Amino acid sequence: MTNSNYLWAPAPTPSLPVRDQGVRFPVNRIFCVGRNYHAHAVEMGRPVDKSTVRPFYFTKAASTLVESGATVPYPAGTSNYHFEMELVVAIGAPGFRVTAAEAARMIYGYAAGLDMTRRDLQLVARDQGRPWDLGKDFEHSAVCTEIVPQGALGVLGAGAINLQVNGQTKQSSDLSQLIWNISELLVDLSQFYHLQPGDLIYTGTPEGVGAVVTGDVITGHIDNVGDVHLTIGAAD
Repeated sequence: MTNSNYLWAPAPTPSLPVRDQGVRFPVNRIFCVGRNYHAHAVEMGRPVDKSTVRPFYFTKAASTLVESGATVPYPAGTSNYHFEMELVVAIGAPGFRVTAAEAARMIYGYAAGLDMTRRDLQLVARDQGRPWDLGKDFEHSAVCTEIVPQGALGVLGAGAINLQVNGQTKQSSDLSQLIWNISELLVDLSQFYHLQPGDLIYTGTPEGVGAVVTGDVITGHIDNVGDVHLTIGAAD
């Protein structure tokens, strides 16, 4: 079907650059893992006992994707706009009901991401037993660096993850502190979805989340993966 058959031109496919490859990674879906560091779960008032529960997820539209280095407007409808620094896993091969041994082959690479959150709206929805969409799935809320191909990195199990606002450290942890590691997440999520090339999985944030305002500059780092940058602009 050509563009002349559409009422208007379809939006371009969201994508991210791949480091040193001269190509872009087309983004299909964005899955996010909730409360995947113990200290953050406690911080949010919802401790996690891995022995009795499984991971839970929410999604963001691919259209919410923003490349690292951007300036984004302070979003509408909130007065408590939060950062969440996260390792992002980029899927490069299909998988459904995979085993832990099969999980590694699905990983194309990794990125550093920010799950930006309208915290006040999320907490209202959570406390009322409603979906989190207004708090999580909104314009410019999925920030991501270039994709680093997996290569010799393998399935990442450790590495510093930290975030600064205006140069002041707010989050500092290690990937080894994930409640469910990457393989466990891929095994679990693939029980519910046919994971596809182009899917991104934001794996959860450490403790220390907090609010930002217009003019703030966010920088974050994950060892062997990269550095994410975001500037908060004026409200729309």
